[in-house]
Order: sequence, then C-alpha cells, then structure tokens
Amino acid sequence: MIEVRTASKKDLSLLVAMGRETFSAAFAKDNSPEDMEAYMSEAFAVNKIEEELKDEGSQFFLAYDQMTPVGYAKVRRSDEVKDTLSEAAIELERIYVVSEHQGKKIGVLLLQTCLDYAIANNFYWIWLGVWEHNVKAQQFYLKKGFEKFDEHPFKLGSDLQTDWLMKKRIG
Repeated sequence: MIEVRTASKKDLSLLVAMGRETFSAAFAKDNSPEDMEAYMSEAFAVNKIEEELKDEGSQFFLAYDQMTPVGYAKVRRSDEVKDTLSEAAIELERIYVVSEHQGKKIGVLLLQTCLDYAIANNFYWIWLGVWEHNVKAQQFYLKKGFEKFDEHPFKLGSDLQTDWLMKKRIG
C-alpha cells in the first residue's frame, strides 16, 4: 500500500538523492550530460533543498511503498502567474516517481495530495510547467483536468527550453 506523508528537514538527504535520481531518469536521455549536471548541481544542491524545506510557502510530500520511498512532490506559493490567474494560485513545482515504481498510480496519489493541500489552503488554481517535449507528462495532466494556458522559458544548464504552463481550477 502506498502512503504519502509530509516531508520535513530530516528528509533532506532523501529529497536531494531522489530529486537527482528521478530528474535524471526523466530527462537525461534527451539532454546533454553537461546541461543535466549543471542544472542538477544547482536545483538539487543540499543547501537549495534545505532552503526550500524551510520556506513557509513550500511543501514537500513523500510517497512510500512500505518503507521504501518511491516518489515525491512539491508545491509552492508563487506570484509568477498572478497576472494570468488573478485569484490565489499555487504551483505544482515537482512531481516525480522512481522509474521502477511508475505505473502504480503513485503520481495520481501525489497529485491528489497536492490538490487536497491546495484546497485546504484556499487556493483557486493549481498550475505547473511541463517541458514541451514531455508528451507523457502533458497527457497525464490533460487527463487530470489541466489545460495549457501559456508557455515560458526554462533553462536547463546552457539550453534554453520551453515549458508549457498548465492550470486547473480547484476552488
């Protein structure tokens, strides 16, 4: 049985390791090793994740199968899309499942946990950015009621990429 719990500062090293592992599994085949390492060394640095854990506007969730960590998600308060989504919005910044545990509805459970958190904290919208070439993730979010509303640049190392911005009304 899969269980999801709120992460805390004691989960720092797990979040760093899982972040690097899942991000690499998802994107290494489509990006240069140099760009991947440049991005991951910044985004999943111990001090960076530690700051994110301390940030009152951010919340991490960890999924476990028995005692084994199998995925995680992160939401954060953000004003990045306030001009487009004028009501309170929260970003689903990360949602990843360890490769060998994909297909077990863990992503669905993590997404629902994030939606429940957003609703409980009086947000009207949840939004995210997904790489324009990540069709699998786009399909997942479309199936879950998200719709594309914009695009923005995303820098992976030295490679300037495009993310689709997707939103879902929740309140």
